[in-house]
Amino acid sequence: MTIIKYRRIFFSISLFLVLISVFSIFFLKPVLGTDFSGGSILEVSYLSDRPSLDEVKEKLNSLSLGNYSLRPSSDSNFILRTREINDEEKTTVVNALSLDGALELSEERFNSIGPVVGASLKSKSYKAISVVVIAIVLFVTFAFRKVSRPVASWKYGVATIIALAHDILVPTGIYIIFGRYFGAEIDLLFVTALLAILGYSVHDTIVVFDRVRERLRINSQLEKNESFDKTVGESLRQTMGRSINTSLTVFLVLIALFFIGSESTRNFTFILITGIIAGTYSSIFLASPLLVTLEKLQKKKF
Repeated sequence: MTIIKYRRIFFSISLFLVLISVFSIFFLKPVLGTDFSGGSILEVSYLSDRPSLDEVKEKLNSLSLGNYSLRPSSDSNFILRTREINDEEKTTVVNALSLDGALELSEERFNSIGPVVGASLKSKSYKAISVVVIAIVLFVTFAFRKVSRPVASWKYGVATIIALAHDILVPTGIYIIFGRYFGAEIDLLFVTALLAILGYSVHDTIVVFDRVRERLRINSQLEKNESFDKTVGESLRQTMGRSINTSLTVFLVLIALFFIGSESTRNFTFILITGIIAGTYSSIFLASPLLVTLEKLQKKKF
Protein backbone atom coordinates (compact mmCIF):
# COMPACT_ATOMS: atom_id res chain seq x y z
CA MET A 1 0.00 0.00 0.00
CA THR A 2 1.17 3.55 -0.73
CA ILE A 3 1.09 4.61 2.94
CA ILE A 4 3.38 1.76 3.93
CA LYS A 5 5.65 2.23 0.93
CA TYR A 6 6.15 5.95 1.57
CA ARG A 7 6.02 5.78 5.38
CA ARG A 8 9.27 7.75 5.75
CA ILE A 9 7.56 10.79 4.22
CA PHE A 10 4.74 10.58 6.75
CA PHE A 11 7.23 10.03 9.57
CA SER A 12 9.02 13.20 8.46
CA ILE A 13 5.77 15.18 8.49
CA SER A 14 5.01 13.97 12.02
CA LEU A 15 8.54 14.76 13.19
CA PHE A 16 8.29 18.26 11.71
CA LEU A 17 4.99 18.94 13.49
CA VAL A 18 6.32 17.56 16.78
CA LEU A 19 9.44 19.75 16.58
CA ILE A 20 7.32 22.85 15.97
CA SER A 21 5.13 21.89 18.93
CA VAL A 22 8.09 21.32 21.24
CA PHE A 23 9.50 24.70 20.18
CA SER A 24 6.21 26.44 20.97
CA ILE A 25 5.93 24.70 24.35
CA PHE A 26 9.39 25.74 25.53
CA PHE A 27 9.88 29.09 23.80
CA LEU A 28 6.46 30.71 23.33
CA LYS A 29 5.66 30.56 27.05
CA PRO A 30 2.04 29.40 27.18
CA VAL A 31 -0.30 31.45 29.37
CA LEU A 32 -1.61 29.45 32.32
CA GLY A 33 -5.20 30.08 33.36
CA THR A 34 -6.26 30.82 36.90
CA ASP A 35 -6.90 27.09 37.41
CA PHE A 36 -3.14 26.56 37.47
CA SER A 37 -1.59 29.95 38.23
CA GLY A 38 -4.12 30.94 40.90
CA GLY A 39 -6.45 33.93 40.74
CA SER A 40 -10.10 34.92 40.82
CA ILE A 41 -13.06 34.14 38.58
CA LEU A 42 -16.02 36.52 38.51
CA GLU A 43 -19.14 36.01 36.41
CA VAL A 44 -21.79 38.70 36.13
CA SER A 45 -25.14 38.79 34.35
CA TYR A 46 -26.58 42.00 32.90
CA LEU A 47 -30.26 42.66 33.53
CA SER A 48 -30.52 44.74 30.36
CA ASP A 49 -28.43 44.70 27.18
CA ARG A 50 -24.85 43.54 27.69
CA PRO A 51 -22.26 46.22 26.83
CA SER A 52 -19.61 45.61 24.20
CA LEU A 53 -16.35 43.88 25.11
CA ASP A 54 -14.32 46.97 24.26
CA GLU A 55 -16.41 49.20 26.54
CA VAL A 56 -15.88 46.95 29.54
CA LYS A 57 -12.19 46.41 28.82
CA GLU A 58 -11.67 50.16 28.68
CA LYS A 59 -12.92 50.39 32.27
CA LEU A 60 -10.97 47.36 33.48
CA ASN A 61 -7.72 48.60 31.92
CA SER A 62 -7.79 51.57 34.29
CA LEU A 63 -7.58 49.16 37.25
CA SER A 64 -4.41 47.45 38.45
CA LEU A 65 -5.49 43.93 37.57
CA GLY A 66 -2.43 42.88 35.58
CA ASN A 67 -3.12 40.27 32.91
CA TYR A 68 -6.78 39.33 32.85
CA SER A 69 -9.20 37.47 30.61
CA LEU A 70 -12.70 38.73 29.86
CA ARG A 71 -15.02 36.50 27.85
CA PRO A 72 -18.72 36.67 26.97
CA SER A 73 -20.90 33.82 28.22
CA SER A 74 -24.42 33.09 26.98
CA ASP A 75 -26.29 36.18 25.81
CA SER A 76 -25.99 38.40 28.86
CA ASN A 77 -22.96 37.32 30.90
CA PHE A 78 -19.28 38.17 31.17
CA ILE A 79 -16.66 35.94 32.81
CA LEU A 80 -13.60 37.72 34.20
CA ARG A 81 -10.44 35.81 35.15
CA THR A 82 -7.76 37.80 36.89
CA ARG A 83 -5.21 37.66 39.69
CA GLU A 84 -6.48 36.93 43.17
CA ILE A 85 -8.47 39.95 44.37
CA ASN A 86 -9.94 40.81 47.78
CA ASP A 87 -13.48 41.95 48.55
CA GLU A 88 -12.64 45.63 48.21
CA GLU A 89 -11.05 45.12 44.80
CA LYS A 90 -13.99 42.98 43.75
CA THR A 91 -16.37 45.84 44.49
CA THR A 92 -14.27 48.12 42.28
CA VAL A 93 -14.23 45.52 39.50
CA VAL A 94 -18.02 45.03 39.65
CA ASN A 95 -18.44 48.78 39.41
CA ALA A 96 -16.22 48.82 36.31
CA LEU A 97 -18.20 45.97 34.77
CA SER A 98 -21.37 47.99 35.30
CA LEU A 99 -19.73 50.95 33.50
CA ASP A 100 -19.60 52.94 36.75
CA GLY A 101 -23.15 52.05 37.72
CA ALA A 102 -24.74 52.88 34.36
CA LEU A 103 -25.94 49.28 33.90
CA GLU A 104 -27.65 46.90 36.29
CA LEU A 105 -26.03 43.52 36.81
CA SER A 106 -26.06 40.59 39.19
CA GLU A 107 -23.14 38.55 40.43
CA GLU A 108 -23.51 34.93 39.33
CA ARG A 109 -20.38 33.52 40.93
CA PHE A 110 -17.07 34.51 42.46
CA ASN A 111 -14.27 32.04 43.18
CA SER A 112 -10.67 32.56 44.23
CA ILE A 113 -7.92 30.01 43.73
CA GLY A 114 -4.68 30.50 45.63
CA PRO A 115 -1.29 29.74 44.05
CA VAL A 116 -0.89 26.63 46.24
CA VAL A 117 -4.19 25.18 45.01
CA GLY A 118 -3.26 26.10 41.42
CA ALA A 119 0.05 24.26 41.75
CA SER A 120 -1.79 21.24 43.17
CA LEU A 121 -4.20 21.20 40.21
CA LYS A 122 -1.27 21.40 37.81
CA SER A 123 0.44 18.44 39.50
CA LYS A 124 -2.79 16.40 39.44
CA SER A 125 -3.26 17.19 35.74
CA TYR A 126 0.20 15.83 34.92
CA LYS A 127 -0.55 12.71 36.96
CA ALA A 128 -3.94 12.21 35.29
CA ILE A 129 -2.45 12.35 31.80
CA SER A 130 0.42 10.05 32.80
CA VAL A 131 -1.92 7.49 34.39
CA VAL A 132 -4.16 7.47 31.30
CA VAL A 133 -1.20 6.96 28.96
CA ILE A 134 0.23 4.13 31.10
CA ALA A 135 -3.19 2.46 31.36
CA ILE A 136 -3.68 2.65 27.59
CA VAL A 137 -0.27 1.13 26.87
CA LEU A 138 -0.84 -1.69 29.38
CA PHE A 139 -4.24 -2.38 27.83
CA VAL A 140 -2.79 -2.54 24.31
CA THR A 141 -0.01 -4.85 25.43
CA PHE A 142 -2.52 -7.11 27.21
CA ALA A 143 -5.01 -7.09 24.33
CA PHE A 144 -2.33 -8.20 21.87
CA ARG A 145 -0.55 -10.57 24.24
CA LYS A 146 -1.21 -13.58 21.98
CA VAL A 147 0.36 -11.87 18.97
CA SER A 148 4.02 -12.87 18.88
CA ARG A 149 4.82 -13.11 15.18
CA PRO A 150 6.28 -11.38 13.33
CA VAL A 151 6.09 -8.50 15.85
CA ALA A 152 5.91 -9.08 19.61
CA SER A 153 2.86 -7.75 21.50
CA TRP A 154 4.87 -5.17 23.45
CA LYS A 155 5.88 -3.53 20.18
CA TYR A 156 2.22 -2.72 19.55
CA GLY A 157 2.48 -0.86 22.84
CA VAL A 158 5.60 0.98 21.66
CA ALA A 159 3.84 2.08 18.49
CA THR A 160 0.90 3.24 20.62
CA ILE A 161 3.18 5.26 22.93
CA ILE A 162 4.74 7.08 19.97
CA ALA A 163 1.33 7.76 18.42
CA LEU A 164 -0.07 9.05 21.74
CA ALA A 165 2.95 11.32 22.26
CA HIS A 166 2.32 12.70 18.77
CA ASP A 167 -1.37 13.20 19.57
CA ILE A 168 -0.59 15.15 22.75
CA LEU A 169 2.32 17.26 21.53
CA VAL A 170 0.90 18.41 18.18
CA PRO A 171 -2.45 19.74 19.51
CA THR A 172 -0.66 21.31 22.48
CA GLY A 173 1.81 23.13 20.26
CA ILE A 174 -0.89 24.34 17.87
CA TYR A 175 -3.05 25.47 20.82
CA ILE A 176 -0.16 27.48 22.29
CA ILE A 177 0.39 29.21 18.94
CA PHE A 178 -3.36 29.83 18.73
CA GLY A 179 -3.35 31.21 22.28
CA ARG A 180 -0.52 33.60 21.51
CA TYR A 181 -2.71 35.44 19.00
CA PHE A 182 -6.22 34.84 20.39
CA GLY A 183 -5.62 34.80 24.14
CA ALA A 184 -6.34 31.11 24.78
CA GLU A 185 -5.10 29.86 28.16
CA ILE A 186 -3.97 26.50 29.52
CA ASP A 187 -6.67 25.51 32.01
CA LEU A 188 -8.57 22.47 33.25
CA LEU A 189 -10.71 22.42 30.10
CA PHE A 190 -7.49 22.08 28.11
CA VAL A 191 -6.46 19.06 30.19
CA THR A 192 -9.95 17.58 29.79
CA ALA A 193 -9.65 17.98 26.02
CA LEU A 194 -6.26 16.20 26.01
CA LEU A 195 -7.71 13.26 27.94
CA ALA A 196 -10.59 13.06 25.46
CA ILE A 197 -8.11 13.16 22.56
CA LEU A 198 -6.11 10.31 24.09
CA GLY A 199 -9.22 8.16 24.36
CA TYR A 200 -10.31 8.91 20.81
CA SER A 201 -6.84 8.40 19.35
CA VAL A 202 -6.21 5.03 20.97
CA HIS A 203 -9.67 3.86 19.94
CA ASP A 204 -8.90 4.67 16.31
CA THR A 205 -5.47 3.02 16.52
CA ILE A 206 -6.86 -0.12 18.17
CA VAL A 207 -9.30 -0.63 15.29
CA VAL A 208 -6.41 -0.82 12.80
CA PHE A 209 -4.25 -2.96 15.10
CA ASP A 210 -7.14 -5.34 15.70
CA ARG A 211 -7.60 -5.76 11.97
CA VAL A 212 -3.87 -6.53 11.63
CA ARG A 213 -4.18 -9.16 14.37
CA GLU A 214 -7.24 -10.70 12.71
CA ARG A 215 -5.53 -10.84 9.34
CA LEU A 216 -2.44 -12.46 10.87
CA ARG A 217 -4.68 -15.11 12.47
CA ILE A 218 -6.47 -15.83 9.19
CA ASN A 219 -3.16 -16.04 7.28
CA SER A 220 -1.87 -18.48 9.90
CA GLN A 221 -4.95 -20.70 9.64
CA LEU A 222 -4.81 -20.70 5.84
CA GLU A 223 -1.02 -21.14 5.94
CA LYS A 224 -0.78 -18.11 3.70
CA ASN A 225 2.72 -16.68 3.36
CA GLU A 226 1.95 -12.96 3.25
CA SER A 227 4.58 -10.34 4.06
CA PHE A 228 3.94 -8.25 7.18
CA ASP A 229 4.01 -4.95 5.32
CA LYS A 230 1.30 -6.25 2.96
CA THR A 231 -0.74 -7.45 5.94
CA VAL A 232 -0.57 -4.03 7.58
CA GLY A 233 -1.24 -2.27 4.29
CA GLU A 234 -4.35 -4.34 3.57
CA SER A 235 -5.56 -3.84 7.14
CA LEU A 236 -5.17 -0.09 6.72
CA ARG A 237 -7.03 -0.15 3.43
CA GLN A 238 -9.92 -2.04 4.97
CA THR A 239 -10.26 0.25 7.99
CA MET A 240 -9.30 3.62 6.50
CA GLY A 241 -12.79 4.45 5.26
CA ARG A 242 -14.24 3.77 8.69
CA SER A 243 -11.60 5.92 10.43
CA ILE A 244 -12.00 8.86 8.07
CA ASN A 245 -15.81 8.76 8.12
CA THR A 246 -15.94 8.60 11.91
CA SER A 247 -13.44 11.43 12.29
CA LEU A 248 -15.17 13.54 9.65
CA THR A 249 -18.49 13.20 11.46
CA VAL A 250 -16.98 14.36 14.76
CA PHE A 251 -14.98 17.07 12.97
CA LEU A 252 -18.09 18.60 11.36
CA VAL A 253 -19.87 18.74 14.72
CA LEU A 254 -16.87 20.41 16.36
CA ILE A 255 -16.55 22.93 13.52
CA ALA A 256 -20.21 23.88 14.03
CA LEU A 257 -19.63 24.27 17.78
CA PHE A 258 -16.53 26.37 17.18
CA PHE A 259 -18.28 28.90 14.95
CA ILE A 260 -21.78 29.01 16.44
CA GLY A 261 -21.17 27.72 19.97
CA SER A 262 -20.63 29.84 23.06
CA GLU A 263 -17.44 31.80 23.62
CA SER A 264 -16.69 29.90 26.83
CA THR A 265 -16.26 26.57 24.99
CA ARG A 266 -14.53 27.86 21.86
CA ASN A 267 -10.97 27.16 23.00
CA PHE A 268 -12.02 23.73 24.26
CA THR A 269 -13.55 22.98 20.87
CA PHE A 270 -10.43 24.20 19.07
CA ILE A 271 -8.11 21.82 20.92
CA LEU A 272 -10.52 18.96 20.24
CA ILE A 273 -10.53 19.78 16.51
CA THR A 274 -6.74 19.72 16.33
CA GLY A 275 -6.68 16.54 18.41
CA ILE A 276 -9.14 14.74 16.15
CA ILE A 277 -7.07 15.64 13.09
CA ALA A 278 -3.80 14.61 14.77
CA GLY A 279 -5.32 11.38 16.12
CA THR A 280 -6.75 10.36 12.75
CA TYR A 281 -3.44 11.13 11.05
CA SER A 282 -1.42 9.13 13.59
CA SER A 283 -3.68 6.06 13.46
CA ILE A 284 -3.40 5.87 9.67
CA PHE A 285 -0.02 7.36 8.79
CA LEU A 286 2.04 6.80 11.93
CA ALA A 287 1.06 3.94 14.27
CA SER A 288 0.54 1.17 11.72
CA PRO A 289 3.54 2.04 9.51
CA LEU A 290 5.61 2.02 12.72
CA LEU A 291 4.76 -1.67 13.14
CA VAL A 292 6.27 -2.36 9.72
CA THR A 293 9.38 -0.35 10.63
CA LEU A 294 9.77 -2.25 13.91
CA GLU A 295 9.41 -5.55 12.06
CA LYS A 296 12.08 -4.60 9.52
CA LEU A 297 14.43 -3.44 12.29
CA GLN A 298 13.87 -6.80 14.00
CA LYS A 299 14.88 -8.61 10.78
CA LYS A 300 18.07 -6.57 10.48
CA LYS A 301 18.95 -7.32 14.08
CA PHE A 302 18.72 -11.05 13.54
